[in-house]
Amino acid sequence: MTFVETQFPNDIALGCVGGPTFSTDIVETFGGFEQRNINWSASRGEWHVGQAVKTRTQLATLIAFFRARRGRAIGFRFKDWSDFSASNNIIGVAVAAQQDFQLVKSYTSGGVTVDRTITKPVSGTVHVFRDSVEQMSGWTVNTATGVVHFTSGLTGGEVISATFEFDVPVRFDTDQLEITHETYEIGGWLNIPIVELRV
Repeated sequence: MTFVETQFPNDIALGCVGGPTFSTDIVETFGGFEQRNINWSASRGEWHVGQAVKTRTQLATLIAFFRARRGRAIGFRFKDWSDFSASNNIIGVAVAAQQDFQLVKSYTSGGVTVDRTITKPVSGTVHVFRDSVEQMSGWTVNTATGVVHFTSGLTGGEVISATFEFDVPVRFDTDQLEITHETYEIGGWLNIPIVELRV
């Protein structure tokens, strides 16, 4: 078992610090010019959640969650409160007889659009549209993969879009607890790094 469909405690995730990260190599010439090499085609999220632990109950919950995941060994679901939903996002234009569509979220800035694959939609939040008309039946969604499946093939040319909330597949990036105790009721964890998993 390397991943469980268990969500990290939302009240602790709400106070996290972090976001998308890229990997770029920069080579500087003697003249001060730069050559930038993009190593990753897609970002990878990184967060620190230690700042969010405010009560002894939260600390106990976090310790139990960490032990159950065995440190870095087992991945889990994480809600990034800064980016957890998509509204009427196009996920594909059907070809004849097509039944499956992968959920994606699109980000557009300065005429550039980047699609992010969504593999962990939240159960009960997914709404699917066919040519802007919501489909109340005739489809299912796999909340472990993010694939929308139509029970019958489409004719082709239909624009398929979706509105949904989603989690991020992550793991702890440490195998060691570093707990502090300010008082009996209040404790903390100095460093709780979490990193996104590519699936």
